[in-house]
Amino acid sequence: MLLWLLGRTGESNLFFSCRLGFRYQQKCSLVNVKLKWAKDWELDTVVSGERDLKAVNFLISLIASAPRSCLPVYHLSRSRGQLGLPHDLKLSTFIRRYPNIFHEFYTPDSGGTPVPWFQLTPEAHGLQQEELNVLQQNHTDIQNRLCKLLMLTRDRILPLQTIDQLKWDLGLPYNYQELLILKSPELFSLIRLPDDRTGVKLLLWDDHLAVSELQKNAALLQKEEDLKDGILSFPVRFTRGFGLKKKCMRWLEEWQSLPYTSPYSDSSHLDPRTDVSEKRIVGVFHELLHLTVKKKTERKNVSNLRKPLSLPQKFTKVFERHPGIFYISKKSDTQNVILREAFEGKRLLYEHPIVQFREKLTSMMSKGFLDRSRGNYKSSVAGDLAEDAGAAISDDQQTSEQETEAFMFSDYDSDGTLDDPCWKKKGKSSQC
Repeated sequence: MLLWLLGRTGESNLFFSCRLGFRYQQKCSLVNVKLKWAKDWELDTVVSGERDLKAVNFLISLIASAPRSCLPVYHLSRSRGQLGLPHDLKLSTFIRRYPNIFHEFYTPDSGGTPVPWFQLTPEAHGLQQEELNVLQQNHTDIQNRLCKLLMLTRDRILPLQTIDQLKWDLGLPYNYQELLILKSPELFSLIRLPDDRTGVKLLLWDDHLAVSELQKNAALLQKEEDLKDGILSFPVRFTRGFGLKKKCMRWLEEWQSLPYTSPYSDSSHLDPRTDVSEKRIVGVFHELLHLTVKKKTERKNVSNLRKPLSLPQKFTKVFERHPGIFYISKKSDTQNVILREAFEGKRLLYEHPIVQFREKLTSMMSKGFLDRSRGNYKSSVAGDLAEDAGAAISDDQQTSEQETEAFMFSDYDSDGTLDDPCWKKKGKSSQC
């Protein structure tokens, strides 16, 4: 049940006395309250299969961006670290799970060893074009998400590495550096950071964007007198059957009645040892999760945001202290932070067009995996192997490159030479 813990049914004397003490709030220490974590089966389903979906989407973009829209497995292995797959899973094994998305064929090297190559199937190619259309139609929205992310930071600067960790959740395109940053020099600038990393700096501040989601909804969801006092409460929703002790409920009511500090405003005056400061931290992550298309992100993705967001040590503890606002899913060997208010059960209340596209891709992946398990693709792969293994090698050859740990990631291990088989596959597929 959704609780607006600011006295929607009437304000208690507790709230009144708390407001009288606002002028002393910076002297109050952080209240040591611990709320238990309770498993939420419905929200756990939100992250199920997300790892494989992300990896498949990345591989589709990588192959589609290749000059001739097909790549050898050793080339794909170079991006292994960005896929998030288990270390004991070969990349070629993973790709072969979805034969309706990735078409596999083989070309022998100079030693006669068959080398697996992959290109998109016509169905996957069509879906990839649909993704490009979605990104183009929502270009302004996606660009604003990146702007708002940078506006949350103290200096309007973030390392590219940090943005890369969040780009999937923010809905940024695969080549966002080219499409968003380099094509908008009036908004963004690539800079060299003190640690020699490359960073992105926002050049223009937009007051219209510097409004949090909680502030946007304030007129509809908050009491008028609270708005005048600068008090905004967060929507709270607990797991079904969650038992909240009375003392914890009282603390939460008091905490909700503290002033709200916009995540886009200067917070240097706040004492990090107070509940007021903690409410600002909750507000920052509440806004950050609203910037994501599916209202969630991996906990490790925010680990590098402490200094840019002016956060104290152990700032992620707010996720445990506020289980009615955030849910930590421990599914899939990682921790995902989910914004509870964005879901009704396991259903996302608002589906961004990018989320709708990803659901189509998920359906395609499920169909391909099921068809392969039924043996529908065995004869096709075997036929390609026999055909391509006997193909001649052209004069236009390139040297295959091995990664340092290629033995973990690929079925191919050779110092031989390869031609570009995408030319020879042209008669079989319009994508090469």
